Amino acid sequence: MNDLNPQKLSTLSEAIRIVEAYLDASMIPEPETAARYISPDLIFTFTGGRRFAHPRDAAAFNAGRYQWVKKKRERSDASQGDGECIVYNIGTLYGAWPDGTPFEGNRYVDRFVVRDGLIVKMDVWNDSAERLLTRHGIDA
Repeated sequence: MNDLNPQKLSTLSEAIRIVEAYLDASMIPEPETAARYISPDLIFTFTGGRRFAHPRDAAAFNAGRYQWVKKKRERSDASQGDGECIVYNIGTLYGAWPDGTPFEGNRYVDRFVVRDGLIVKMDVWNDSAERLLTRHGIDA
């Protein structure tokens, strides 16, 4: 099979477009707009193994962890599986901790599974917990 199949590239491009539109909305944050891109059966696992059912849950969690936070997206990579696309979005977080102290360069990786035009699974990892431990004098 030719890896440069135009239909495959179109499917991968569409999956990346869906993920990036979701990320745009979630970083405003506009959880209801972000929800347009997710399946009602979404499986959403956030850093630390926290499970969420809706983008508003992640926004509420982030509101307690950060004064504000944004993503500096470096790239999105996609691969096609059996009836689905896997999209990785990689970059760094920047913003301010609850006390107003600014931060940047906080690495993240988001993994999305896109099926039938919707995000059905999300896994989110970042360095925030490690950075918070270090700020409190705890080196793990």
